[in-house]
Amino acid sequence: MMEPIIVVIILLAMIVIGFPIFIALGVSGLTGLFMAKGAIALFFAPSSLFGQLNSFELIALPLFILMGSFLGATPVGASLFKAAVCWLNWLRGSLAISSVGASAMFGAVSGVSIAGVAAIGSVAVPQMLERGYSRSLAAGSVVSAGALAMLIPPSVPFIIYGAVSGVSVADLFIGGIIPGIVLAASLSIYIYIRVRINPEEAPTNTQNFTWKERFASLANIWHSGFLVIIVLGSIYTGFATPSEAAAVGALGALFIATVFFKALTWKKLGDILGSTARISGAILLIIGCAKIFGDYLNFVRVPQTLTDILTATGLPSWAILVAIMLLLVLLGMLVDAVSLIVVTTPVLLPVIIALGYDPLWFGIVMILNLEIAVVTPPVGLNLYALRGVCPELGIEEIIRSAIPFVIVQFAVLMLFVIFPEISLWLPNLLR
Repeated sequence: MMEPIIVVIILLAMIVIGFPIFIALGVSGLTGLFMAKGAIALFFAPSSLFGQLNSFELIALPLFILMGSFLGATPVGASLFKAAVCWLNWLRGSLAISSVGASAMFGAVSGVSIAGVAAIGSVAVPQMLERGYSRSLAAGSVVSAGALAMLIPPSVPFIIYGAVSGVSVADLFIGGIIPGIVLAASLSIYIYIRVRINPEEAPTNTQNFTWKERFASLANIWHSGFLVIIVLGSIYTGFATPSEAAAVGALGALFIATVFFKALTWKKLGDILGSTARISGAILLIIGCAKIFGDYLNFVRVPQTLTDILTATGLPSWAILVAIMLLLVLLGMLVDAVSLIVVTTPVLLPVIIALGYDPLWFGIVMILNLEIAVVTPPVGLNLYALRGVCPELGIEEIIRSAIPFVIVQFAVLMLFVIFPEISLWLPNLLR
């Protein structure tokens, strides 16, 4: 059993040195296969890589990223925040709560958490600071709410998990709805209770909006909302596959950006297409190389061995499950979301199935787990995204501000871990 240990050491060493994660996965996996099979591994590896990428559902990945990039080039993010403020101004802490609501809605538009943090944070944080909100509340609410994009469909992490696990992406999208609503509501309730206990963190809002102004605030967001309804509705009803719906979404987003907002120049269009290609290519390379690494682990029966060891301990299934969740939280602090999904899923999913849990449910709680990962250092991308658009906030300050919101996120995670039926209710209803 020394060979798997050597392979893992090679993987970790390459990551520490600074190699791109796809190279680390590919080289370590290929080394393991070579030690196990000999030179024939050199022939199996390419077919393994391309076989993993030969998935129709993966077409949705670049198309949803493109859809989000097109809409991200428009003022939709700022408009969502403005609309949320108009409708929620009667609440104490309305600006912070509005940032949560706007982030949830922008998540349905973009599917990428850092895009939500950048779009909402650049507008919400300056307004909150200008109106006397505490810096901690302003930073924490935006950086944590941005993570909702990972859970609320169309979600890029769900597409990746579906490709790796074989679970239906459509079912994952449906399953993410209730957890997304619960998490957004929990963050909002926490903000409301916090500002009631500490009124100095959120001064009373004296600005009033008429019903006419409230409905007028929807003028710049209705078309994006309508597009999301069409895209997700076609998936949920079975009218279109996620890939087909993503194509419609990308074309619709291009139409909105050019016709309604006139936000695209030829240069910006080229930049968006280039960034989409780079992001998609990087993710697909990680997925493909992770398959090589996963094939090695399966060849030497690492998942089966891990399953046998854990079940032989005699621990109750819930205890093993909590340990897995804590492991994912720790790993999420060190590894990016895409890499964590593609590396851990082949290893942990057999354990989850052996314990009698649904792979669909595991995908949902894994993404809930990753929402915590993107707001915790040192790899918490949302932290650095907010720092980038709000340079008046220090990174240490942002990290401290996020801690109470991380606790709320962890409590929601435990809710869906303890009661799996909550997240499975809607997918089972619509099947």
